[in-house]
Amino acid sequence: MIKYIKKFIDSHDKIDGLLPKENIKQYSTKSFKDAELIKMKISCSLIENIKKTREIMGNNTDLIIRTITLGRSDVRDAAIIYIDNLIDTHHIDDNIVRPLVLDAYTSGLESGSKIIKQIQAGNLITRGETKRGEDFNDLLSRLLIGEVGLLIDGIDEVYIISAKGYDYRRVTESDVEPVVRGSREAFVEVLSVNIGLIRRRLHSPNLMFEGSEIGTVSKTKLCIAYMKDICKEGLVDEVRLRLNRIHIDGVLEGNYIEEYIQDNPYSIFPQARNTERPDVVAAALLEGRVAIIVENTPMALIVPGEFFSLMQSAEDYYNGYIYSSLIRLLRYLALFVSLFLPSFYVAITTFHQEMVPTDFLISIVSSRSDIPFPAFIEAFMMEITFEILHEAGIRLPRPVGQAVSIVGALVIGQSAIQAHIASPLMVIVVALTGISTFCLPQFSAALTVRIIRFPLMLISATFGLFGLMIGILFLLLHVFSLKSFGKPYMDPIAPLMTKSLKDTVLRFPWWGLDRNHADNSTSNLENMNSSKTWHLFKKKGDS
Repeated sequence: MIKYIKKFIDSHDKIDGLLPKENIKQYSTKSFKDAELIKMKISCSLIENIKKTREIMGNNTDLIIRTITLGRSDVRDAAIIYIDNLIDTHHIDDNIVRPLVLDAYTSGLESGSKIIKQIQAGNLITRGETKRGEDFNDLLSRLLIGEVGLLIDGIDEVYIISAKGYDYRRVTESDVEPVVRGSREAFVEVLSVNIGLIRRRLHSPNLMFEGSEIGTVSKTKLCIAYMKDICKEGLVDEVRLRLNRIHIDGVLEGNYIEEYIQDNPYSIFPQARNTERPDVVAAALLEGRVAIIVENTPMALIVPGEFFSLMQSAEDYYNGYIYSSLIRLLRYLALFVSLFLPSFYVAITTFHQEMVPTDFLISIVSSRSDIPFPAFIEAFMMEITFEILHEAGIRLPRPVGQAVSIVGALVIGQSAIQAHIASPLMVIVVALTGISTFCLPQFSAALTVRIIRFPLMLISATFGLFGLMIGILFLLLHVFSLKSFGKPYMDPIAPLMTKSLKDTVLRFPWWGLDRNHADNSTSNLENMNSSKTWHLFKKKGDS
């Protein structure tokens, strides 16, 4: 008996000797690839498994290895391994440790081998998800996403138990897409929570969430969501294909993926819609679109993302169709003002004074009489100043940022007028242009407008209204040539589809819309070989 107790104590001393990090420095400089970890199989020796885990993980202070014993006779040593702050310790205590070291005995399981047989049969451990792994890649890849590994001496496999419990931001109202009427919920940074928010809105067995991982280092989880009975199969296949062709070390936000999957990666126009509202994603799925939801970001990507979908807001469908149609018209007016008003002003005041009524022309000339700069330089300086104020308002803390934006604009505008750097009319033009940009519901579309404004101003200052018309022509040619996942960017205007015009610039009443069979044709997918993105992804020898 004494000999058995001494042997038991010696074995635990060997295990505990591996738990302090006395020899970790020699391991910390080593790095291991996934292929190497796959070749490193789980050993029957618990001591060897712990040693290899320490060797791979190095001097990580958040790696926790907790040893326990199974059984009172035929005692087996075991170790529970997890990453601190990624798991819920209550789950470990209540659903793993307690069943193994206490509940097993009350159930009459005195022998360690009997306890192991119950674990292998799926009993004792009361957590919902339990898997088995055969190599260290299985173990470590699961530890790093918040799961627990159970290693048992004499067993050459690891039991992976789900015990995720890390803190995350709770579901709150959207700051980017606020509405007066409608849902107040917005996505968070946890993929499972975001999937649940969509499931709550679409109770259909045809709602599919296909999961995968992207990033050789980050191993970021993502899923594509679609309705089997509504979405075209070719669109889903194309989304899968483009995602599978992405090779990158890490994905920290949805834009990493968006840049890879665009049809025309060199275009400044956004070709995917992004939103942090689950109701917008649910509505898009009912239209036959595909949503890409990425872990660690509260933004979901919706494809195809043609132009008119970028100009729509969730609130358009929560208010009456007459009001929503008028708001949409106002939104398109704001788009034209934000794009062309500064360029039109520069062209008129520089080349086409005869087009301005005499009284108004006299007012413009008198206000600009003391301005030492041409209209283009004046407009350029004021636009740059407005952009600086806008960016400063975003980066500063919210209360301070609002004060800087408002007070800064007032003080700088008034000072510029008094210093004869800018005319009062130019300040009005720039302010109206900036405010109109904020009417656009998609932030990515607003960024595009803010950039395009400057080359249009330059060509207007060079060639007048003729140059502005040339700029508009090239702009139209570009947007009409774009596609988003095989769908024309300006659909349903080009090609013209009168049936789909009911929900573009105007919104028809619900009883006049056919929402059950939305036209999201992917007939152009077979021509995808000609797209630039395809050639970027295509490898030598691919058909």
